[in-house]
Amino acid sequence: MIPLSRLGLGGGPLGNLYAEVSEEDALGAVEAAWAAGVRYFDTSPHYGLGLSERRLGAALTGRPRSEFVLSTKVGRVLEPASGTGVDTGFAVPSTHRRVWDFSADGVRRSLESSLERLGVDRVDVLYLHDVDLVEDPVERERAFAEGWPALVELRARGVVRAVGVGVNDWRVAERFVREADPDVVMLAGRYTLLEQGALASFLPACAERGVAVVAAGVFNSGVLARQVVPDDAKYHYADAPPDVLARARAIAEVCRRHGATLPQAAIRFPLGHPAVVGVVVGARSAEEVAQNAAALAAHLPAALWADLRDAGLLDAAAPVP
Repeated sequence: MIPLSRLGLGGGPLGNLYAEVSEEDALGAVEAAWAAGVRYFDTSPHYGLGLSERRLGAALTGRPRSEFVLSTKVGRVLEPASGTGVDTGFAVPSTHRRVWDFSADGVRRSLESSLERLGVDRVDVLYLHDVDLVEDPVERERAFAEGWPALVELRARGVVRAVGVGVNDWRVAERFVREADPDVVMLAGRYTLLEQGALASFLPACAERGVAVVAAGVFNSGVLARQVVPDDAKYHYADAPPDVLARARAIAEVCRRHGATLPQAAIRFPLGHPAVVGVVVGARSAEEVAQNAAALAAHLPAALWADLRDAGLLDAAAPVP
């Protein structure tokens, strides 16, 4: 697997996720990430209908191409649309619509368009994106039958250096791990300080087969992003339910007793597992990047993890940093 920096920059916010991010702030986030030693940058055409790719490509222009790892995703193609409103989930004009397409041709066309938006001649890692969100069973199966072989062919031809899947559901990822030959899995929000369901079978399968895991969504869409958990915190891209808020606040209290913060523990926790090679965190500004880098670098006492286990707030089998 390609070596990745322990902290990667996720491109969702660069695509105006939830709210507009200025060009200045987007550029500042990438520059701050580079200054902090981040050398892994991830994006997708899904993020802001291509805005994230365009911004990330522009911000990385002039950087030595051999010094950073760049990944994007396939599975949705962008088709022109006549809509005049705002895109769902991203504060961008709805000039295009997303169409699920995991066919071999769709994979190739998506990659070609991404390269054009990024302004590069190659990406290092290419993921099948959000297979778990596809409702049509025929299209979902096409991801396995056509999309995945297309990625493998691109890897064999040297067009990309590594291939994988980027999903929220560890069970879908595990099927790829057991039935295919991914180099890497990006698992979003499903191996975090808040939930460790992936611990029983998915992560051991990755460790056994030498599949690298990148933990994304380590703040579970925001509920773990601040020491004081607000009532309107997000969880899995929606308002956090009362039981999730209560659990996050209980974890935060244990962190406080040990002189740590909830974000520090959240960003560090996944790296305790030997299969996890890095965490990818989105940021809307240079300030957020600096906060994330500082959180990752913070010293956390072993007693913190022990107390979380004793309180039933952490799986007893979970390896810790």
